Order: sequence, then C-alpha cells, then structure tokens
Amino acid sequence: MKIKKILKRLLQLHPKSEPSTLVRIKRLLKNLNSPENKIDNVVQVVGTNGKHSFCVTLREIFEKAGYTCNLNISPSLRKFNERYYFSGKYISDEKLYNLLVEVEKINNNQSISFHEIITAAWILHASRNKSNINIIEAGALFRLDSSNVFQKNICSVIMPIGMDHLDFLKKGTIDEIIYEKCSCLLGGSKIFISKQKSNVLEKIKKNISRNSSEKFIFGKDYDYEKNTNGFIYEDKMGKMNLPLPNLSGDFQISNVSTAIATARNLDQFKIAESHIRESITKVRSQGRLQSVTRGKLRKYVSKNNQIIIDGAHNPLAAYAVNEYLKTLNAGRKIFMILGMMANKEHKEFIQTFKDKIHSVIALNIPNQINFIKKEKLSKIAQSCGIPSKAEDSIEKALKNIARENKNAIILCTGSLYFAAEILNLN
Repeated sequence: MKIKKILKRLLQLHPKSEPSTLVRIKRLLKNLNSPENKIDNVVQVVGTNGKHSFCVTLREIFEKAGYTCNLNISPSLRKFNERYYFSGKYISDEKLYNLLVEVEKINNNQSISFHEIITAAWILHASRNKSNINIIEAGALFRLDSSNVFQKNICSVIMPIGMDHLDFLKKGTIDEIIYEKCSCLLGGSKIFISKQKSNVLEKIKKNISRNSSEKFIFGKDYDYEKNTNGFIYEDKMGKMNLPLPNLSGDFQISNVSTAIATARNLDQFKIAESHIRESITKVRSQGRLQSVTRGKLRKYVSKNNQIIIDGAHNPLAAYAVNEYLKTLNAGRKIFMILGMMANKEHKEFIQTFKDKIHSVIALNIPNQINFIKKEKLSKIAQSCGIPSKAEDSIEKALKNIARENKNAIILCTGSLYFAAEILNLN
C-alpha cells in the first residue's frame, strides 16, 4: 500500500501539456550526483517488439555463465518490482519504497514524468549495486526516452521495429519511428540488429550508416534455422545445434538468437555453448503466449479449453501471434478475448486475425483509464468481418466461450496491461 501511494504521487508530478524532453531527467540525475556515469557495461535495448524476451534471455545466458546482471524493463506486468532487478533478484518492497522516497525527496516536487523518475531511481540503485552487466529496455521510443542518458555503453540492440506509439509522433510513419529509435544510438561500441522486415532493415541501415559502432545484422552476421529437434544457430564463430527455447512461437527463436549473438560477441565476457544451451531452456517471459494450466480462471472453462495470454498490442506483434496460432490444432476453434488501450491501431491489429479467429469478446481493461471502450472495440472487430460482442468481465467471457465450445482455444490479448490483469485474477 505504501508503494502504491508513492507511485500515485509520482504520477502527478508531470503536466501532460509538457513536451517530451531529456531536460527533466538530466536535471534530476545531476542532483543525484550523476549515477548514470558510474554504471559500466550497459546494454541498451530499443525496438517495437521482442525487447522483453531478448532482455530476459540475455540475463539468463550471463547468469548461467556466472556473471551478475542488473535489469530494467518497461512496463512491468504483474508487480511494479519487476522493473527493478539487481544481481539475481527483484528489489524488495522495503528497498523499493525507500529508494522511491529518496528520489522523490531529491526531485523536490519539480515537474518530471513518471517514467523519467522511476528510471532515475533504477539508475541510482544500479550505481550502488554493481553488476557485470546492466541491461536497460527503452520505453516507447528512444531519442527522448529516459533510458537515453548514458555517455557510453557496450552495445545497443535493435529489436523488430513496426508501427506503434503513433500518438508520440508528428507524422506517424515508419521512417519517423526508425529515426526516434535509432538516430541517437551511441557510437564507438556495437549495434546488434535483429530480424526485421526487409524494407525496415534497409531504413535502419541507412539511419545508422554514420554511426561508428560495429554492426551485427541478422541474416548477414548471424542467423538461425529451425529443425525437427530445435534450431541451428550460426555466426562467424561457428554453428550450434540447440534445443528450442522455453518460449512459445517461432518468432521467439529469432529473439533468442539475437540474445545469443549479443552474448557471444561481447569480447569482455566468456560465454560457452553450454551456458547458452542450458539458459534458453529455462528462460521465462510472462504474458507472452503464456498458457494458463492452473489457477482460479480454470474453473470457468472446461478441462479441454486452452487459455493463452499474450500482451501483443500492435500490428507487428499481432502478426507474430497469428503465425503461432497457425501451428495449433486446426480442428479447434479459436476465440479471442480482447482489451486494448485507446492509442493503438485497433483495426489493423484485429484484421490480422481475421482468418484464424472464430469470434471476439471485447472487454474494458480494469484499473486503467485510457482504454478503448468495449462497445467501440467490438464494433471495430465487426467491421473486420469477425463476429463480436462486449462483455462485463473476463470471468463471464470465459464462461460464455466454454458454454459454446468446450474444446475451444481461448486467446486473451490486446495489451500488456490487460494480460497483467488476467494473470492477477488467476
């Protein structure tokens, strides 16, 4: 409760009319004695999708090799502490509360965004809790994101880029998104570029062509090929025949391969094939094609109903999830339970599933303000040619589907916030 109260106070420090800027967080960091300059071995991760899967896989690889990791992700899924990982464990409630109080006091009620002040708090704690590697995930974009405050790093990672967060942009084009995410990547280190759509890759390469960092590009400097037993990873150091990662969806092999490429090509670390092999079979990414096999929600469905939760919220992620659905039993109908934030590309997202989804039940997202109302979301689904209706709760939605089809696959998706609420209910 104490943490909830202070987070609520921090949310009120930033007038929404103020533009995006790095001025506020740089002012706060200076007042905190510049902790960003005391952190070594930073890995900065940008992109539209796959950032979380990359980050947790890279952490698993390094920890399996005996190194310590600090990790900052955004957003958290079920508990705020998930954003703050230091040397093998998430921060305790007591330490988190004391840290936020300290930073709030130094900020002295000055204007600052919520994301800026909680990032500054993570940076401060990371500077005091030294680890061998610090992995930090960018927020919505990067150029003016609060993670863009370091003077040097050991590498930048560009995960798949697509259309999202258009409300932060002037034109809302893919060129503008690439500029925001890639134009300010640090030089003099290394840049890893994950698997991208061909037109996006060419635009990324053009954008960073003058960046002095060494580039490692998927399909050129590293690659993978799936086989019956797992996948073959290959780079300039050779091939590895590896088991499938403990993550659902073929797209996750690509995310894992980028983590492997990063780990193997950071020369200051010694990563063996055994470290990679063991770590990828243990990596977990909550809310990403996660099957619900136990918990309270199971009582609303039959034993044959499969519940899958995924926080996909943009067209690129929808495409990846839809490709996964194609690998499931073709004889089973797939029903979607959908909740989305108001600032997303709703129609483009839903249309992706047109040929795979039997019907949609639209819900409001609990404990959020800026969601699209369920009635409007349902009408958008109908305009895509998918039968749809609105419902009052996840429990009622699950009951309705189970009553109609006791063998159905139930996909709950549309937002990480929605996925979090469902997992918390369970």
